[in-house]
Amino acid sequence: MTESAFSTLANSLGSHIGRLLNRPPVIPLVRLQGTISSEQRPGRLNISTYAPVLERAFGVRRAPAVAIVVNSPGGSPVQSRLIAKRIRDLAEEHDKRVLVFVEDVAASGGYFIASAGDEIIADPSSIVGSIGVIMAGFGFEEAIRKLGVTRRLYTAGKNKSTLDPFLPEKPEDVERLKAAEMSIHEVFIDYVKARRGERFRGGDDVLFTGEWWTAKRGLDLGLVDGLGDIHEELRARFGEKVRVKPFGPRRPFLQLPRFGTSVGAGPEGLGADLIAAVEDRALWSRFGL
Repeated sequence: MTESAFSTLANSLGSHIGRLLNRPPVIPLVRLQGTISSEQRPGRLNISTYAPVLERAFGVRRAPAVAIVVNSPGGSPVQSRLIAKRIRDLAEEHDKRVLVFVEDVAASGGYFIASAGDEIIADPSSIVGSIGVIMAGFGFEEAIRKLGVTRRLYTAGKNKSTLDPFLPEKPEDVERLKAAEMSIHEVFIDYVKARRGERFRGGDDVLFTGEWWTAKRGLDLGLVDGLGDIHEELRARFGEKVRVKPFGPRRPFLQLPRFGTSVGAGPEGLGADLIAAVEDRALWSRFGL
């Protein structure tokens, strides 16, 4: 017997035994909240932190489904895809249905992850969509000129200084950046089409422009499958006695401060945390949150 077949049989037997013993169904719950980034810091979503969490949740044998709450304005396209892929791999391995519940926002990379669900249920006022790619930066060449500062930059490779913020912007640099954005956008579009293409009710020129909508409008466009919240949905599907079992990242028993990585650990740590906070605030504020 293959591992997949054994897992399916075990889940079926566990569910059957649970019914015989009149046990209330247990639904594992994973909350994916925050901006999506490879950085290991609070409030960030990445595969390193959440792969073990997802594995534990999908490993609950008696569970007929896994619930995932998404509340994210987006972030790294790589981490978004890796998390979504891990969800689907585990769902197939353990033969579990995935129910995604959107809270404030599942936009950009957050919507990428939400699309890994077999169904997406959101509050009517949730923000969904933003299927696009954005890159941003600053230019300081005029500022340093006024300060009398000369930029000295030495590279091997003519494109090594692409989009250096202290040098004038070059059209060829912008062209390369736009090409990269288009490539990433195609990956995003291909994934959501593969997951939800038959449910979409809108053309590419509507759905894939980077625009976002409330879930009430998203329901009309096929971006979500229903409006509601996790408690009423789980009770309606699995009975009034359904029990939710939360899973989250495990905290180390003893965590010593590390210099340069946390607030209060020194100027570098404080600066890094402040920059991270500003970046996070900018992502959330795009959706009025």
